[in-house]
Amino acid sequence: MIEKSLTDIHIPVIVGPTGVGKTEISLEVAKAIKGEIVSADSRQIFKGMDIGSAKPTLKQRRRIPHHFVDELPPSMRFSAGEFGNQGRLVISDIIANGRIPIVVGGSGLYVRALMDGFFDGKNWDANLRNELSNRADTEGLEALYQEVIKRDPDAAETITPNDRKRIIRALEIMELTGQQMTKVWREKKTQVPFRGIWCGITMPRQELYKRINLRVLEMIEKGLVKEVEELLMDGVDLSVNAMNSVGYAEVVQYLNGDLHFDEMVELIQQNTRRYAKRQMTWFKSDSRTRWFEREPEETSLSVAERVLEHIRATIAQSTDS
Repeated sequence: MIEKSLTDIHIPVIVGPTGVGKTEISLEVAKAIKGEIVSADSRQIFKGMDIGSAKPTLKQRRRIPHHFVDELPPSMRFSAGEFGNQGRLVISDIIANGRIPIVVGGSGLYVRALMDGFFDGKNWDANLRNELSNRADTEGLEALYQEVIKRDPDAAETITPNDRKRIIRALEIMELTGQQMTKVWREKKTQVPFRGIWCGITMPRQELYKRINLRVLEMIEKGLVKEVEELLMDGVDLSVNAMNSVGYAEVVQYLNGDLHFDEMVELIQQNTRRYAKRQMTWFKSDSRTRWFEREPEETSLSVAERVLEHIRATIAQSTDS
């Protein structure tokens, strides 16, 4: 019997916008094929960021093993490049144990770093970084963000306007290399020893926006404001990327007295819808993805069954060839 190499392994990858139901669908898929979930989410890895990141519950994680969920303190820096390197090791371990890894997430940069490889990102210049930081203070972060849009619009699609660290990092890479950040990503890839079965979950935009609006209200009811208060009391610095993400940044504004409660809720809903739109722009640009449109009343199990059919067909086709 010839042992199957990692290069023959196909990894299910489930992507899509926030609020579409990836978590529940992936749980059904994992249950059916004895899988373990590798979370490609830039916030779920942090402890204490449960409600705002829509983290899988403890009950769900007991049913299906999850990786990169609830592992690091939010004050710790964790990049897409680091996720890619560590994630490939985790995937290899899952396969070695006879299980099937399933990559799930809406952080396009994390998914790409894991499945396509990523430059190591170790090169940086302290003086240049300080200069860019000073510019952000004097000119305003919006000015630097507009510069990223002008110089590398593809990179700008993956960065939120209030993400100070990634805006500065994008400009830093462009200054250091003389190239667009996205071009640097393409040219300095790590070799990835497996292939993805890309499955995208989507739904009609207005239905998705309704789900997003309702989910934000549910997060507020579950205690999102209290969650942010506790993070701040624990000394989490406002400058860390996680605290500048949608949901957390707006609550901080509310706690600082810059927003009324209703304004905070409306702004979280608006920014989450915008984030979902950016996610779709990112994922739709990848021709490898097979899209599954979820009907408004369709159950997670029903969508999962369609996804499973595609996964099994792809594996069968690969085996035959």
